[in-house]
Amino acid sequence: MENQNTDAIRLEDVSVGYRRPGEPIHTFKEYAIRLIQGKIQYKEFNALSNVNLKIHKGETFAIVGNNGAGKSTLLKVISRVLIPTQGRVQINGKVTPLLQLGAGFHPELSGRENVFLNGTILGHPRREIEEHMEEVIEFSELGEFIDAPLRTYSSGMSARLGFAAATTWEPDILLLDEVLSVGDEAFQKKCHVRMQNFRKERTTSILVSHVMKTVLSLCERAAWLDHGIVRAVGKTEEVIAEYRKAQKKV
Repeated sequence: MENQNTDAIRLEDVSVGYRRPGEPIHTFKEYAIRLIQGKIQYKEFNALSNVNLKIHKGETFAIVGNNGAGKSTLLKVISRVLIPTQGRVQINGKVTPLLQLGAGFHPELSGRENVFLNGTILGHPRREIEEHMEEVIEFSELGEFIDAPLRTYSSGMSARLGFAAATTWEPDILLLDEVLSVGDEAFQKKCHVRMQNFRKERTTSILVSHVMKTVLSLCERAAWLDHGIVRAVGKTEEVIAEYRKAQKKV
C-alpha cells in the first residue's frame, strides 16, 4: 500500500458543482416572481471535475491555467473555505491561506492592530504575536505607518503588510493565490527570498500564478487546470510546456 505520510495534501475525485439560472435575471424582483411561479430553469456546471492530486510534504507546487480554470476554487477547497460537492480531501498539517493580501483586515484599525487580528485568526497567542511584531514591521517596511489606520495605506502598503503578517510564522502548508506579483520589484524579490527559505525549511507551498517565470523559479512540480479538469501533472517545465502549447492552438 502506498505510504500516505509523504503527502501533505491528497484530493480524490474532488468536484465542485454550482447551479445558475439558464437565462439572465436582471433584478431581485424578477428573480422572486419567477421563483414563486416556478419558471426558473437552472444549468449545472462544475468549477472542478473529478480532480485527483497529490502534493508532497515540503514541496513547492504550482497550479497554472487560464482565468476561470478553477485554480482559486481548488485553493478554497484545500483551505476548507469551500466544501466540495463530491470527493475526498485529506490535509496533513495546518493550512495558512493567503488567497488575497489583506483579506480580513479592518480599514479603521491600524496596521499594528490588524497584525494582531490576523495573528489571532491564524491561532497565534498575543504574546507570540508581540514577539514577532518588529519582524513584521521590518519586512513590510512600513515604519511609523504601522500605527496609522489601514484606510490611509496605499494598495502596495496593504500588500506588504498582508504578506509580512501571513508569512512571519513558518506554516505547515502555505497557499498563495496571485500574491507574489504585487508591490514593487524590490518587495517582490524579498517575497521570493522568503519563499525560497520556506522551501529549504520543508514548508509545503502551493502557488497560483500567471507569471511563468515565478513558477519556474520556485516550483518543482505543477498541475495544469483547464475548465476544472486537471490536464497535466508533473515537472514544472514539462507542464508549462504543455500549457503553452495548448494556448497557441486557441
